[in-house]
Amino acid sequence: MSHLGTGPKYAAAPSAAVSGAAGALVRAWRRIPWPVRTLVRFVLLMLAVSFVTFALVAASPIDPVQANVGQTAYLTMSPERRAALAERWGAGEGLLERYGAWLADALRGDFGESLRFNAPVVSVVGERLASSALLLAVAWLLSGVIGFVLGVVAGARRGSRLDRAICGWCYLLSATPTFWLAMLALMLFAVYLGWFPVGFATPIGAGAEVSLAERLHHAVLPALTLSLTGVANVALHTREKTCEVMASDYVRFARLRGESELSVVLRHGLRNLVLPALTLECAQVSEIIGGSVLVEQVFSYPGLGQAAVTAGLGGDAPLLVGIALATATIVFAGNLVANLLYGVIDPRMRKGVAHVGA
Repeated sequence: MSHLGTGPKYAAAPSAAVSGAAGALVRAWRRIPWPVRTLVRFVLLMLAVSFVTFALVAASPIDPVQANVGQTAYLTMSPERRAALAERWGAGEGLLERYGAWLADALRGDFGESLRFNAPVVSVVGERLASSALLLAVAWLLSGVIGFVLGVVAGARRGSRLDRAICGWCYLLSATPTFWLAMLALMLFAVYLGWFPVGFATPIGAGAEVSLAERLHHAVLPALTLSLTGVANVALHTREKTCEVMASDYVRFARLRGESELSVVLRHGLRNLVLPALTLECAQVSEIIGGSVLVEQVFSYPGLGQAAVTAGLGGDAPLLVGIALATATIVFAGNLVANLLYGVIDPRMRKGVAHVGA
């Protein structure tokens, strides 16, 4: 009698109740319209990204006052002046107090002033994002096209020397740091061969009127280097899909009808391979953005990634938060497009996988 109510049957009751409550919450969440759920996720993501960024800046040992006024000016500055600047920039406030003040202003459309650039955060982020847009777009397109072509070729020639060479190259790319590739490309193609400019987005000393050809000339080498960060994933994924397609029954039937290997790939393979590759390419937008921080720093490209490094070294919390929110929005949009494409590929995704939680 002393052990009554302590057996497995009774111990499992609380966990069963918790599991039932969790299941009810999941079912209630699924009943909410998909656009509303997406909007809620986006708002929660923005809140989480902004708070984590503020927390990281608060934990950083960098003194915003010393970092932004310079070592010489800081040493000759009076304590009263240092305190005034720290109060103006919010350096002496606590994390929750500083974040609460920023959030209240952000809800009114004011994202603060950049300490490093002495300009509104919205203006700095918009200017740098416009500069990075060309680089990111070209790199994203190149990584998808190059990876897709290599994956189809490797899958169609499965087991051949070409297949092994492509797979080996993809594995090597996956293991190679982006900044090392950027430095190697800079030394080889810009310094030794002189085919491309050493850096920057426009010629040195050029005015506001810069032609598109000049901008492309400066963006080609950074974009090619940045595109290599996403080639391996697309190529290896497309190779596996190509192998599945080439082993399917309808491809065997096409071969029995006398169609050539090229005809089989073009007529029966591509339409089954493009959508999965595009879905993966949309989902890896974050890798392109992450790699751009290092590539822009190596090539001195005045984009969003270089601004993030400058803001981080200067303890510029408002600018860092603005950059983090902008990049998180781009990544969220890429994942959203990928999810929509998943629904096109697999109708069960569009229906929310009805058997789950039923």
